[in-house]
Amino acid sequence: MARGLPPFTERDQRYMQIALVGETLGDVREVMIDGPSGLVAINPSDPPRYEATRRRLLWTTGAVAQVFSSEDPDSLRGPQFSAAWCDEVAKWKHAEEVFDMLQFGLRLGPRPKQIITTTPKPTGLMKRLMRDPHITLTRMPTVENAENLATGFMEMMRRRYGGTRLGRQELDGELIEDRADALWTRAQLESVAGEYGELRRIVVAVDPPATSRRTSDACGLIVAGLDADERAVVLQDATLERAKPSDWAARAVALYRDYEADCIVAEVNQGGEMVSAVLRTVDAAVPVREVRASRGKWLRAEPVAALYAQGRVLHGARFAELEDEMCDFGPDGLSNGRSPDRVDALVWAITELLLGRANRPRIRNLS
Repeated sequence: MARGLPPFTERDQRYMQIALVGETLGDVREVMIDGPSGLVAINPSDPPRYEATRRRLLWTTGAVAQVFSSEDPDSLRGPQFSAAWCDEVAKWKHAEEVFDMLQFGLRLGPRPKQIITTTPKPTGLMKRLMRDPHITLTRMPTVENAENLATGFMEMMRRRYGGTRLGRQELDGELIEDRADALWTRAQLESVAGEYGELRRIVVAVDPPATSRRTSDACGLIVAGLDADERAVVLQDATLERAKPSDWAARAVALYRDYEADCIVAEVNQGGEMVSAVLRTVDAAVPVREVRASRGKWLRAEPVAALYAQGRVLHGARFAELEDEMCDFGPDGLSNGRSPDRVDALVWAITELLLGRANRPRIRNLS
């Protein structure tokens, strides 16, 4: 595109304004630009120059590529492009928002183009893209790239992962809708979105991260209620990425007030008394129910999954990121290789509303 070589030419015009979008800014730099198959490596005779301070890549042709992260959808507001390369879309943190915002910026030139490269995973955006008749879909199994890989790599991968769900996804490029060992399926979650009556109780569940560093977990925040038919209703997924304690505490209290909730359910394994102390700085009167995990994430989630199967949990709306996490949550306690922060908060909320009432921990009034 940037060099104006076929087939990326349109009416004798080159693609001069390009967006490079990856999961993180670091991924764009380390993989898409400087990686072994990055833009610098594939242009050895005339490599583009990266300006780190301005987060852009410059070619001698005059083409400019700006760098963007899936962590910041708003960064795509304003800039405009004639082309884009989106890498590992199935891993993007705010996939739908980032992709949609990018589309508004692809408005330069006679025919803007975008290339999407990713290992397929059954996220909402991936399924939407693969159904789109205007998108040209090309599959390339890893074996077709074997000559560029280490000797013996393919043999080892096939021996270890051949025929498995992970192998079919990572090696063959298949879109695997549901994992065999998942507690929830996508078809099941599509069926739980429904109407509900007046709510008798409402709780805000918080699964706080240990730190607010860039690599730390998100802060799971789920609002759920209990209707007259003894069904739990998930009302909102308000999960925050890389939130400072003051931020997630303020958000939790704001949700408590907005929904006129009965209490905040907070996991205290990570922060102990700090969790309640942080909430106290926002509102000393808010009631907090402290919960402590004594079993693994999978074991805690199993009874909640059973309630879904019994039709005792509804979703008041579609929560794409929460549903993606639920459907990829495995026995190892991870979802898509990450901590399932949304699922953790969901499990605490549903547990509080429907399970173990006789053994509930005491609600602490922080005043």
